[in-house]
Amino acid sequence: MSLLREKFSEVSRSLVPVVVMVILLSFTMVKVETNILLRFIVGSILLLVGLAIFLLGIDLAMTSIGDHMATELATSKTAYKVAVMSFLLGFLVTVAEPDLLILGNQVEAASGKTISAMMMVYMVSIGVGVMISLGTFRLLQSRSYPVFMAITYGVIFVLAILVSEEFLAITFDASGATTGALTTPFVLALTAGLSRIKGGKTAEENSFGMVGVMSAGPILAVMLMSILTGQEHIQGEAEAFMPATGILGPVLHELPKVFVESLVALLPLSALFFIMNFAKFKVPMRELGRIIKGLIYTLLGLALFLTGVYSGFMDMGQIIGRGIAEHYNWFLPILGFVMGTIVVLVEPAVHVLGQQIEDATGGRIPIKLIRITLSIGVGLAIAGSMLRIMIPEVKLWFFLLPGFATAILLSFFSDPVFVGIAYDAGGVASGPMTATFVLAFAQGAAAMTPGANVLVDGFGVIAMVAMTPVLSIIILGAVFQRRTLKAQREEPAMLEETVAPAPVGVGEAASYDCVLAVLNRGLSDEAIAIARDAGAGGATIIHGRGSGGHDMKFLSFEMLKEKEIVVWLIDDRISATIAANLYEKLDLGGEGGGKVFLVPALAMGLKAPGVVNGAITGPNEAPEADGEETNTPT
Repeated sequence: MSLLREKFSEVSRSLVPVVVMVILLSFTMVKVETNILLRFIVGSILLLVGLAIFLLGIDLAMTSIGDHMATELATSKTAYKVAVMSFLLGFLVTVAEPDLLILGNQVEAASGKTISAMMMVYMVSIGVGVMISLGTFRLLQSRSYPVFMAITYGVIFVLAILVSEEFLAITFDASGATTGALTTPFVLALTAGLSRIKGGKTAEENSFGMVGVMSAGPILAVMLMSILTGQEHIQGEAEAFMPATGILGPVLHELPKVFVESLVALLPLSALFFIMNFAKFKVPMRELGRIIKGLIYTLLGLALFLTGVYSGFMDMGQIIGRGIAEHYNWFLPILGFVMGTIVVLVEPAVHVLGQQIEDATGGRIPIKLIRITLSIGVGLAIAGSMLRIMIPEVKLWFFLLPGFATAILLSFFSDPVFVGIAYDAGGVASGPMTATFVLAFAQGAAAMTPGANVLVDGFGVIAMVAMTPVLSIIILGAVFQRRTLKAQREEPAMLEETVAPAPVGVGEAASYDCVLAVLNRGLSDEAIAIARDAGAGGATIIHGRGSGGHDMKFLSFEMLKEKEIVVWLIDDRISATIAANLYEKLDLGGEGGGKVFLVPALAMGLKAPGVVNGAITGPNEAPEADGEETNTPT
């Protein structure tokens, strides 16, 4: 229950700002009928409960299923088996993805049924299966991810020349809709499992990127569908918007239908897992019971979440889009930016990706930084989409071509881990909330803007949302990489300073202490700055990256792969002060989660100090007996 309460708290912090924003707009700028507003509030409650239960189910079921499937793929002895199984996984997890079905129905309605919803669903699912298969081979053979994505998007840019403007918007929207509430958590778990089993020095960066690979499949598939069928333009008249009436009636009408859709979405993948378990995995009963419970939670949570979105959020999105476009057209980009910065934090897959980033990097990449970057990127994407609606001469490719081209170029100069995270982030940002509320908002705005075309301008917002996180996070990765290279160039000079520290105060130092800080990855630069401010010279960083799944040991201290040791040789007159500053300012007793050792280096015969959960004791003092474990370096 504590885990469920944690999920509720996490989701409510993200959802409340969206609800507050919509209610404020309803009372100030847009006239909304009372029953629609009340239904939106009911939908918000369903969304809150459903998303919390869904995320709990993902933790219990999808992670384990992805791990077992990854083990089977990674240990397969034939390329044929890897290709078939990875294709099958990609196809089955996509063919009934609710987000994709939503988009298919919206395209069918907006095109006057000239494009079949089911034809689009099956073509996109085939594209995802093919790309998952290629992405699996890339990962297992350790091929360069930036090169792989550069080739993939190079092909996409060439095909984009051959398709019409209407198809261009729909193809990229299909890419975003594919990375929904079900597919993304599974693919993230599959990738993490493959990376862990393969191991090696690229294990961390291999934990990300498959969602980005998967996202390219729908683009290629829909473009090829347009080229092969010879359909260049979409002729048809969009259906008129008719909001549902009543408060609980639409909710009760949607719930059974959505429950069946969610059940159909989960059945193929679940059936494949149970067949594989009977034939191959032989999962222990306790774990199997947890997976079954997780699948039930996932089904229930997904049904409640999507019911809330369909019955409350989509109508409200259309109404707000129409009202703002009709009376406050100039406000569309501003509202789009604010909406984007908030809505992306409600996406279920964003939470799953954030947890995986924390697990895979050991805190080296702060989740808050990724979420802030995502919020800004998606805000700019929706603001840009509103400009497209207001100014029809501004085309979608004005944003997509330079955006993806810049991202591909920078990927070769970025921290490798950030490249995979960036492409994954582009997928997870364009999930259920974007495919429903934001897309409905854009279509409503396009319907009420003179000169705008719902098919051309109303679509494309998901494409923008999928592109800007890729670009923004790769830029962030390039900054990180530059800082890392700069630190590596400075390291020899720092080591030289450490060997002969400058004297402190009057007179030469009588002896030196060796200060060792065992830190979570990513804190070493901050630790060096803190020590330098207190009078230290340079430092040596020892990265705790093992190989083959083994952890590293240093001075009898077992060091996990995601840890770092920073070593200083410091005048003993200031060493205790520096060690205390490190412990306090890095919060090593709390979130920092590390330890500081103080070891006499040149003075012989002194007893080495102890460390009690990171607290420093004097060189001849015994730590107080408080029942806690004491670590003493040897």
